[in-house]
Amino acid sequence: MLQVEDLGGAWELRADPEGAGATPPEQSRALAGTTVPASVPGCVHVDLLNDGRLVDPFRDDNELAVAWVGRTDWRYDRDVAWTGPPHERVDLVFEGLDTVAAIELGGAALGSTRNMHRGYRYDVSALLDGTARPLTVRFTSAYTEAERVRDLLGPRPNAYPEPFNFIRKMACAFGWDWGPTLVTAGIWRPVRLEGWSTARLATVRPLATYDGTGTLDITVGVERTRECDLRARVLLDGRRIAVLDLPGGVTAAHAEVAVGDVTPWHPRGYGEPARYELTVELLDGDRVLDRWQRHTGFRTVTIDRSADAVGHRFVVHVNGEPVLVKGVNWIPDDVFPSRMTRERYERRLREAAGAGVNLVRVWGGGIYEDRAFYEVCDELGLMVWQDFPFACACYPEEEPLFSEVVAEARENVLRLAAHPSLITWCGNNENLWLRDPCGWPEQPGGQSSWGETYYLRTLPDIVAELDPSRPYQAGSPWSGSWDHAPNDPDHQTFHSWDVWNRRDYTHYRDSAPRFVAEFGWQAPPAWTTLRDAVSDEPLLPDSPGVLHHQKAEDGNGKLARGLAPHFGAPASTEAWHYLTQLNQVRAVRTGVEHWRAHWPHTGGTILWQLNDLWPVTSWAAIDGAGRYKPLYFALRDLYAPRALTVQPRDGGPVVAVLNDHRDPWTGTLVIERRGTGGALLAAAAEPVRVAPRSVAVLPVPAAVARFGDPAAELLVVRLDDARALWFAVEDLDFTYDDPGLTVDVDAVAGGLDVRVHAVALARDVLLQPDRIHPRAVVDRGFVTLLPGESVVFHVRAPLDLAPGLVKAPWVLTDLSSVRRG
Repeated sequence: MLQVEDLGGAWELRADPEGAGATPPEQSRALAGTTVPASVPGCVHVDLLNDGRLVDPFRDDNELAVAWVGRTDWRYDRDVAWTGPPHERVDLVFEGLDTVAAIELGGAALGSTRNMHRGYRYDVSALLDGTARPLTVRFTSAYTEAERVRDLLGPRPNAYPEPFNFIRKMACAFGWDWGPTLVTAGIWRPVRLEGWSTARLATVRPLATYDGTGTLDITVGVERTRECDLRARVLLDGRRIAVLDLPGGVTAAHAEVAVGDVTPWHPRGYGEPARYELTVELLDGDRVLDRWQRHTGFRTVTIDRSADAVGHRFVVHVNGEPVLVKGVNWIPDDVFPSRMTRERYERRLREAAGAGVNLVRVWGGGIYEDRAFYEVCDELGLMVWQDFPFACACYPEEEPLFSEVVAEARENVLRLAAHPSLITWCGNNENLWLRDPCGWPEQPGGQSSWGETYYLRTLPDIVAELDPSRPYQAGSPWSGSWDHAPNDPDHQTFHSWDVWNRRDYTHYRDSAPRFVAEFGWQAPPAWTTLRDAVSDEPLLPDSPGVLHHQKAEDGNGKLARGLAPHFGAPASTEAWHYLTQLNQVRAVRTGVEHWRAHWPHTGGTILWQLNDLWPVTSWAAIDGAGRYKPLYFALRDLYAPRALTVQPRDGGPVVAVLNDHRDPWTGTLVIERRGTGGALLAAAAEPVRVAPRSVAVLPVPAAVARFGDPAAELLVVRLDDARALWFAVEDLDFTYDDPGLTVDVDAVAGGLDVRVHAVALARDVLLQPDRIHPRAVVDRGFVTLLPGESVVFHVRAPLDLAPGLVKAPWVLTDLSSVRRG
């Protein structure tokens, strides 16, 4: 039986004076001869931080002070020995090396690497005899390698002034419009010794599909030390469903197995995400040589990209049923991804599920995530859209990059095949789109190879060969062919960034794209997250530390211009923080409700973005410290199975009844026009029946929609427990009287219950729990109360909280108070 010895844990780290890089920075020369304790899996920055040799790169502008780390060559050392029983073969296995490495064992060179996105295996049988041998991994600066390849192949344009497109490394390590430039190195995934004899399982590719019954298309690849007859036994939940013969010398076997009656895997909101334990055992006679085990699920995925009268659809179908996509874009949850744990993946993904999300797009400037990420998505019923790691750049198609792209793609397509949550492969992020609008063909290197071959030939061929069970997309956005502009809203996928960059968010309503794969609006992180990261005194929206944690081009200018037509200029930094958070919610709500009202013409939305990887002003719903912005709570409403929205149309406002539920929605729709003090001015009621998974649009009766004083009236729409509000004028023109809020606080086990009651209209009441205690959380974001209504904010913390803390400035506020100064 194959045996494993884990080589994780304690290693030694040194700056490498013999590295291949240029003259090392002064800071790394000062480390000459110094040994730093290292932990594997890990990375250089984290090891230096843990040893007290780096300032916190997330604080103020310390990112700049630690830039030397990325320009330095490093080495990791430890002694290794095979202490298990004798085997015909012992392999040294690295699941991930970041990125440019040379490996030596006992002074013998084993090989070199230049790709973070793949694993490496070396036969070390002749080098390990029970005696400890020194193992050294030397890392050349990623800058050195990227600049070498750039000099070799010539320049290629990209969206950022860093050479990330010349090396197969996580692109956003070089900085992004929401991330710092922290170019690290290290043994970032597990490393081990594997001892085996006769044969081992080299690959297992299970493609589990469902068409009324389950089918398992399985391919098993083996590596041998000898020619003999072998078998691969396949078990599903412990039941043998197939035996694959591997006669002497044969290294692969394939079977298509009719599994019969199985419960299919469904995405969230469409059924249970049923999973089965799949086991493959490699047998020599009755002796088990190796065992592979995963959970998988049976489902069939297609994407309807057919033509219609408008253009080309983009509707995801799972098990034959169209699915309204309620998605979020996922970036690496840590700029140092070696710090990610299963627990952290599970926490963040459960948060996504808790917000009503049913799809997570793994964005192309990051990584192929850890197995734990996909296993949690399998369990939760979260669909995964997986980009190949290409983003916002022209990528050379020549060597030494081409073969690396092929190797990483083949490895990861096979590695992730068992996961039912993975529903589509996507060739890149924005590369097909940005080439012409950014003028890349006219820039130096712009006429050279730029990646089109990867996206339109190489990657689809690999997916067609290794994973025909999942649809492939050439890019996001992509209209389907060069017959239409890549970001044409009428054809397949669309990225909506013109609004954030140039226009007010009300312009989201100007079109109904077929599928919105990216859109978003910025806001700063939670107050405590911002204060922990920025030491500016006074703290101002444009103080140096705040601006350093704003990476978007003219980001704060766009925030200010976004506020102006709705709220005017904030009176203080605290007001700016509150209003920009509110404007983020208003903007995203405007887009999602408008597009969702056009289902199935618009097949879904994928918010940019769920998460952050450091404390920053960004489009995220969960900030870099893991704190919820109000947007997180708004998603629960926007992505709820049943919801109401009032939409402006040429003939007057309409009510869209959104029913993403397997059952019809029946009841009486009540539409009222009320004054801010609660007076009922007009009303209408209508019985409705909205079919499952559909939208009904009903006009607001003219008598109700005819506002007498738009500055002091609003529409209130109700159906069962769902409610929508509509204001005919902007906040600048609306009359905000004192809502007469009263607040009662009860100390309860685990925190505080804060009951807020309104005498008059109280719009956008917000409780910010981190202003009570850094570890406090709350269960809701902005809440609007009609006259006479109450709400309870449940504040929880890992320690006792004094009720009086709720009265501290800006803990509890509302829009009227902020507007009135």
